[in-house]
Amino acid sequence: MSGENNSNESLVRNIGTTVNNKATHRENSTLSKASSTMTIREALVEASSFLASMGVSDGRVDAELLMQHMLDWNRSRLLLELSELFPGKYTEEWLELLRRRGAGEPVQYMLGEQEFYGRPFEVNPAVLIPRPETELLVEAIMKHGREIWADGGGRRTEDVGENTVLKMNQFNHAEDHDHDTTKNPPGKFDAQGPLVVDIGTGSGAITVSLAVFNPSWRFGACDLSPSALAVAARNAVKHSVGDRIAFYQGDLLEPAIKQGLLIDILVSNPPYIPSPDIPGLQREVREHEPMLALDGGEDGLYCYRTLLEQMQLLPIIPRLVGFEVGFGQARDVAAMMERCGWWESVEIVKDYAGIERHVIGWR
Repeated sequence: MSGENNSNESLVRNIGTTVNNKATHRENSTLSKASSTMTIREALVEASSFLASMGVSDGRVDAELLMQHMLDWNRSRLLLELSELFPGKYTEEWLELLRRRGAGEPVQYMLGEQEFYGRPFEVNPAVLIPRPETELLVEAIMKHGREIWADGGGRRTEDVGENTVLKMNQFNHAEDHDHDTTKNPPGKFDAQGPLVVDIGTGSGAITVSLAVFNPSWRFGACDLSPSALAVAARNAVKHSVGDRIAFYQGDLLEPAIKQGLLIDILVSNPPYIPSPDIPGLQREVREHEPMLALDGGEDGLYCYRTLLEQMQLLPIIPRLVGFEVGFGQARDVAAMMERCGWWESVEIVKDYAGIERHVIGWR
């Protein structure tokens, strides 16, 4: 590569950016000239400076990721080649990558991939980008699921009876009743492992991760978006669990109700951003991630209310339920779950930043 000749033209020349579909050109966004002496290190430094000027908070990291992607190198090779000349044949592609990232396009969509729970997942604008804090929801479900189904069996036969299904009027006045549906004595278990259903599966990161680490469990994944389900299905195949996950298209629990699924574990990271807060989101989120996966209604709690109302239309109430929630929502969601009276314990799990991020209920 050191012998490759680069042109004397500017590596990044007057990159025009479009923000919110308005042509906003930064005439002075020119980076220095890429001559035959410009190295990959220098290209990264100037790219980082450009991205910072465009409001990208992690410009250096993103520049490195884009360079690795473009050259098809891992980070180790990139570090080894920093002193080599920037390959001139990639100039136009490099400019385009920087323009897109400078305009706010998430680097994960540009790369087509995001790591989650130690595995790479395909992502595109049809699905929400998996976040590190959601890994804690996976861990909580695995911890409680393995404790409840320690023998590897499925549900108790008592859980299938009509007495475990609360009717709509009971849900609406749950705080006025002392329900005994969580007091069932231990009974006979099915031979199969528990059925886990992920509501709003998106990329399938939660479902696929749980399936990889729990081979005796069975899985279903629901999403309103057919495009999201297609991504999730590809991720399931990629990680060799495609034959253990059934995919259903529909709104929240509607497909599960229609199918009459006997759900043992329900997990969901639903839309929870309050509608009035959408305009204030980071531009990468607001302008590029699917609004269907973000907007949680006026107070952000619409999906939780709806899921709890729909749950009583299932043949059985799931023994283990885990929700991811937004900032300041955990106690409201926990209170809703406690009023239902379906779970003996309801706990709140904090994320890496100490924010109350997940609500888990089990019996």
